[in-house]
Amino acid sequence: MSVKVCKFGGTSMADAEAIKRVKNIIDGDFSRRFAVVSAPGKRFPTDKKVTDLLLECHGELLRKGSCKGGFSLVRSRFSGIVSNLGLTLDVNAILDATFERIEREKSEQFTASRGEYLCGIIAASYFKMPFVDAEHIIYFNDDGTLNADKTYKAVAASANEYGKAVIPGFYGADDSGRIRTFSRGGSDITGAVVARAVNASVYENWTDVSGVLACDPNIVDSPRTIAALSYGELRALTSMGADVLHGDSVFPVGKARIPIRVKNVFKPDDEGTTINRDGKIIPDGGAVVGVAGRKDFTIVQIEKPLIGSLSEVVGKALSVFKAENALVRQIRTGLDRLSFALEKIRATEGVLAKIIDGINREIQADDVTVIENVALVAAVTHKGLLTADASARLFKAVAAANIAPITFGTDEFGVVIGVENKDCERCIKAIYHEFF
Repeated sequence: MSVKVCKFGGTSMADAEAIKRVKNIIDGDFSRRFAVVSAPGKRFPTDKKVTDLLLECHGELLRKGSCKGGFSLVRSRFSGIVSNLGLTLDVNAILDATFERIEREKSEQFTASRGEYLCGIIAASYFKMPFVDAEHIIYFNDDGTLNADKTYKAVAASANEYGKAVIPGFYGADDSGRIRTFSRGGSDITGAVVARAVNASVYENWTDVSGVLACDPNIVDSPRTIAALSYGELRALTSMGADVLHGDSVFPVGKARIPIRVKNVFKPDDEGTTINRDGKIIPDGGAVVGVAGRKDFTIVQIEKPLIGSLSEVVGKALSVFKAENALVRQIRTGLDRLSFALEKIRATEGVLAKIIDGINREIQADDVTVIENVALVAAVTHKGLLTADASARLFKAVAAANIAPITFGTDEFGVVIGVENKDCERCIKAIYHEFF
């Protein structure tokens, strides 16, 4: 029998009306057996996500010794959802027990996870499906990574026992029973893990947009929806800021070649985006699949004759960055230059000076140049389709926008251009309008 695993994002669980839509989606397809839910998201633009309210509770708890004031907002949110759904669930008793455990454990990860936990209980009651607490089936190692083998066995066993279930996303537990969480947006990962464990025919990721967009709609009006992507193309876009789907969610399903479908809970009949091993032969934008960008990188360029052929130099540089907890996002090699793009460095803490000293000490570079406040813009292409003509069009469009690249490079998923922060949006627009 075909089995679908569905993950429902924060907006699709934001209030009672949204949850009713989700129930219609589940009831409309018998194969939708497992629903992974996020914490309620924003109901309107100035609203707060429940996870953010919970993180504020944790801060209040540390400052004042109690988070009763902050938790009242969480209590009101969930009580309202239960009331508007017409459930007889004793939500006050559940909220009381949750509040007591938050104050007892004083754990940021536990507190942050309670939005998914509470939403899961409510959704299971409304959907008339079993509730399976992720604490008992999603397992983390002591270093915070997923214990995949133990998790897959536990999820499969639970699936065999219940046949269908509502599972809260984002969190699990380690061997000592402590609640651990994925990074923000980690419910996508939970959904992918469950899909892999039950050998799903498809992993449906339901959100508030009709698929993965070719560009940020806050930068370009009404960008085109991408019909199909490969797992690698999705990772390339998410690493540069596209946020419809957590990039790490491709790993569990990718190994099992389970396709992902990104769908719109408010427009369920829209086709959405399919993500699989091969993506699409010819993207809608010709050579370019999509464009994304992120700001606030620091570029460290190391110059030394023939440095690009000295493999040990990269390892030495990476050890310097690691010692200062500087996260490397891009590495570009040239004959006499190595270039590293780092997440924004807090120069006020002297980290940048320590990095320069470490590179000079370990590599004896002829010159080390640092460029701060850099945005990286990625034009992601279907593998193998970055033609000379497409490259020429891309750089011509950037030049026509009067933007001078600070750095650039290519890889199997396209071109990454470094520009000044202030030019990030203009660069994205120029590339998008050239190809779409």
